[in-house]
Amino acid sequence: MTGQPAGGAAVEALPVARSEARLLVPALVFIALVVAAVASLGTPLITSVATSFHVSLGSAQWTLTVALLSGAVATPVLGRLGTGPHRRVTILATLAVVVAGSALTVLPLPFAWLLAGRAAQGVGLGLTALMMGVARDHLPEERSPAVIALISVVSIIGAGVGYPLAALLAELGGVRAAYGLGLVVTAAALLTAWRSMPEAPEDRSAHVDVAGAVVLAAALLLVLFLAGERNLWSRHLAVAAGLGVVAVVLLCVWAVIELRSTTPLVDVRAVRHPAVAGANLAMFVGGIGMYLLLTLVTRYAQTPHGAGYGFGLTTFVAGLVLIPFSVLGFVAGKLTPRVQTRVAGPLLLAGSAVVVGGGFALFAAARSDLAELFAAMGVLGFGVGGFSAAMPGVILAVTPKSETSSAMSFNYVVRSVGYSLGSAFGGLILAAGTGPGHLFPDDSAYTTAALVGIGAMAITTLTSLALARRRSPETNP
Repeated sequence: MTGQPAGGAAVEALPVARSEARLLVPALVFIALVVAAVASLGTPLITSVATSFHVSLGSAQWTLTVALLSGAVATPVLGRLGTGPHRRVTILATLAVVVAGSALTVLPLPFAWLLAGRAAQGVGLGLTALMMGVARDHLPEERSPAVIALISVVSIIGAGVGYPLAALLAELGGVRAAYGLGLVVTAAALLTAWRSMPEAPEDRSAHVDVAGAVVLAAALLLVLFLAGERNLWSRHLAVAAGLGVVAVVLLCVWAVIELRSTTPLVDVRAVRHPAVAGANLAMFVGGIGMYLLLTLVTRYAQTPHGAGYGFGLTTFVAGLVLIPFSVLGFVAGKLTPRVQTRVAGPLLLAGSAVVVGGGFALFAAARSDLAELFAAMGVLGFGVGGFSAAMPGVILAVTPKSETSSAMSFNYVVRSVGYSLGSAFGGLILAAGTGPGHLFPDDSAYTTAALVGIGAMAITTLTSLALARRRSPETNP
């Protein structure tokens, strides 16, 4: 990546006809939105799944965790396949897997089949980076950055779209009806891809590093398992810490494998470029903070009044709290590419992190009224939208076109792990603030979690500012 910036890529963009380009952009955005929304379906349905399948809430939680896990594992593999000449086939085959998984979630099958279906749906998360690769290859150079930024944004705000719809369907027709939404939209996405996805350049090759993929999958499985099993940390701290060490060792082994491979899954040497490394570090820490606040607000909104706080909202009404998050996130995503022509990408990352930190501060200081929760979610959405829209530009500025999918796929793995840890940290903090014999944490636990989030966004801001200072002498000799 380091030796060939985007502007000097050896492979030129393959232009498509104007009418085809007009259809390509909404197709790319729609597919990215669908896979994100379908993967997030597990969040509002956990309680319904536990009731319908007669399993514990911990087991039902795996309907979300297994989707995140399969997505994190599939993303770098699909990113590498997406750099080669068979990208269209890869996209169609992946969407076919997602549709098949969606069918498993709807059919009257045992709980294990539901988990298998959710794992298949999670594979679709790896398509976001491929959508970016298509945009960079086939759209005019002056248009592709804005489209890539929009794809990045909708891959995040998709949760805000899918959450209330799934919750409403679950209340009206049960959990199978809610998952039926996933089957309908994924089938539509497959048809859209079949009609609109162009072929990739033919002078590229892509080989998947199988050994690297296996080791990375094992490491991510441990990381996400530890993030989801909060009871393990509270009851068996030594075991959890030991598994954490194993995960770190596996990640180190994976890095060595990638450095020695002639066809690495992820170009680790390129990841060490200051711009890429700094952006991924900011994404990791920022992802922890962003998802932490998302978790806090939705849980707080559903806490019954008997706890001494909260609003006792139903799952559907609580999902409506995410609407400001999605709307303002979309607005920020549309504005950011224009601002990025005048302001450096790392500075936009820093500014967006400050905005997210402001959302935490608002939640910490004022949450006694439902309107204040809406305001906090709106601020969070605007910050997350700006952060997500600016991130691809920072990474792709030093990435050749042929490596777009691979580079962004690694960033999305980092984001997935950060989101999972953010959810886990939120749960651990609230669990620590729950007194013996109490079902709900003390209100002060939410304040503590918000302060932790402010700290995470402060680190993200400083990392982004350091990246901006480092880029300054490079871009202004």
